[in-house]
Amino acid sequence: MHTVITAARLCTPEKWIEHPVVVVEDGCITDLQSRGAAAPQPGRLLEFPDLILAPGLIDIHIHGGASHDVMEPSDSALAQIERQLIKHGVTGYLPTTVTAPDDRTLQAVERLGKAIERVEKDYGRAQPLGIHLEGPFISHEKRGVHPPENLVRPSPEAFDRLWQASRGTIRMLTIAPELPGALETIRYARKLGVHCSVGHSNATYEETASAIAAGADHATHTFNAMRALDHRDPGILGAVLERDELTADIIVDGIHVHPAIVELFLRAKGPDRAILITDAISATGMPDGVYKLGSLEVRVQDNRCEYDGKLAGSVLTLDRAIRNVMSFSGLKLDQAAKLATLNPAKLLGMQQERGFLAPGARADMVVLTPDGQVMHTIIGGQIVEA
Repeated sequence: MHTVITAARLCTPEKWIEHPVVVVEDGCITDLQSRGAAAPQPGRLLEFPDLILAPGLIDIHIHGGASHDVMEPSDSALAQIERQLIKHGVTGYLPTTVTAPDDRTLQAVERLGKAIERVEKDYGRAQPLGIHLEGPFISHEKRGVHPPENLVRPSPEAFDRLWQASRGTIRMLTIAPELPGALETIRYARKLGVHCSVGHSNATYEETASAIAAGADHATHTFNAMRALDHRDPGILGAVLERDELTADIIVDGIHVHPAIVELFLRAKGPDRAILITDAISATGMPDGVYKLGSLEVRVQDNRCEYDGKLAGSVLTLDRAIRNVMSFSGLKLDQAAKLATLNPAKLLGMQQERGFLAPGARADMVVLTPDGQVMHTIIGGQIVEA
């Protein structure tokens, strides 16, 4: 039976549709028109007369939430993280690892790979779309809180071990371009369809340009854990802001990056190449205290996550990031939503099914107030209760 969903407005997010009528069958959108043009449709009706429909949000960099970390050796940890994500409108995400001992990383990506295959048809919670490997191929100088003893020199062979363990489910690799073996590793990963993201790096502009030529196509939490910008030595950050070949993500929590720098970032990358992420850890949605990031114990107080005096992820949620970027930069709701829907979907090559509302796409949606507050999350045409 069809499900028919109506609302005051719909953000595709590239255009607005007034008084939309969305018809859903077997978890996908089969028709989308404005009420005036749409013929009456039989079926179950979901009505949101004063609210806005938008695509389900996609977070490509998240370590955990609800007191759980994605690297935990527990089948229930991901389920609890995913139930929290739907509270905030997230319907797809990349579980993100942190540098750890080799055996623990291999066990984690193997477990995540199996989970990604297992929940592919599960409409009851946010869906893991692939693994984001953050570390171990990052620089000592810009490692942040990643344990130095577990950093690894990149090589195609080292990456292939992780790829095989993950059952081919790694979708993104953060890598420092200046490391010996990085360019060969980028070329190998790209042949496998893995998106290579420059980050946690002290690279020069020239080294970053070489990584782009090798196939790097993204940048991880821009400004954080990167060589500082200098007018005579632009470094990795200069390349990230200047080169159109790279999309780039940013943590808009008001802690990692000043609001004025958020505006600079958006002007540099433009509306099609900027992506919002959370870098959220297990403390997200929890009270202040001490929480895990991989094997690290991170202290959280007043929305600030620190380990040994350094920032260690965030407690940001993606819906909050959308509202923050609207506040910091003056973007409209549709412009801000695009940074957490269509743009990450395009990066992952999923824009035909996710991140955009049109016939043929998955019926994954978030129901919003005009100021971006999440009221409901819909997965496969069904309202999901967290």
